[in-house]
Amino acid sequence: MNTGLDRRLSVAPMLDWTDRHCRYFHRLISSKVLLYTEMVTTPAILRGDEEKHLGFSPEEHPVALQLGGSDAEALAACARIAADRGYAEINLNVGCPSDRVQKGRFGACLMKEPELVARCFEAMQSAVDIPVTIKSRIGVDDDDSYESFAAFIETVKAAGCQTFIVHARKALLQGLSPKQNRTVPPLKYHYVHDLKAAHPDLEIILNGGLESVDMVQQQMQHIDGVMIGRAFWNAPWLIHDIHQHLELGTGCAKNRDEVLLAYTDYCAQMVGQGLSLHWLIRPILGLFHGFPGNKKWKSHLVTEAPRNPTDVGVITAAREWVKDVS
Repeated sequence: MNTGLDRRLSVAPMLDWTDRHCRYFHRLISSKVLLYTEMVTTPAILRGDEEKHLGFSPEEHPVALQLGGSDAEALAACARIAADRGYAEINLNVGCPSDRVQKGRFGACLMKEPELVARCFEAMQSAVDIPVTIKSRIGVDDDDSYESFAAFIETVKAAGCQTFIVHARKALLQGLSPKQNRTVPPLKYHYVHDLKAAHPDLEIILNGGLESVDMVQQQMQHIDGVMIGRAFWNAPWLIHDIHQHLELGTGCAKNRDEVLLAYTDYCAQMVGQGLSLHWLIRPILGLFHGFPGNKKWKSHLVTEAPRNPTDVGVITAAREWVKDVS
């Protein structure tokens, strides 16, 4: 299947984390990694600040928008807006387990309504020429058999969906926080492997618990691509290492300092537009993960950036704490 996008490696949408500054930083590391926005709800776009929720820098491209919602007409309208803005893909969230999301009748609870998900997909795909994809769990609550998961996929596939991104855990809609839902339900990678084996025509992307090049190597024997979230936030240079392992071609940064210098220049531009350095330094905190001085690097940034919100020299000074960077 060829959609024009390389989904072998992508950064998971993470609420309150993968904002446009984080995406800009990740793009500096790899030109090939597919980036996703935070989940944006349809009311936020249709009745809120469209530029705030959908604005992105041309340098971030390709960027996919993740939508939250269950009203087919509203989702289609948002998909058209996003396509007009230059987004490369629209992704429907059928995996978030938070109480707030459930009250809005979207996220993981939609796995209980596969026909509704299929209608939403059809409406979005009919509205745009760019790919529309689904990100789901393997099930919810006690409805977590492989048969139930496969039936959900079959229903949405019948509506025309060709790409499924699967977090290989079920979601527990009561009793667990969103954070716990990322770790407590056991991973069942074999569900995703079996799905790909049963549907070789589908593009199947695996999400959940992937933390190293070795793990990616193992999983790529069974599926088409990997989506990684927290591991990239905690140690973003892993994007570089997996880019190289997957042989994604040119467009991979040479070293951390090259990336840091470019991002410091970007911070200077953003500070000039009125943004606080305190917010901008969040994506780079894990850049030197594993190196001597990493703790002092992070401590310097989180201490000094709030005190000096317009001085990008804080980043340069923090770099002095890190030694023996390869």
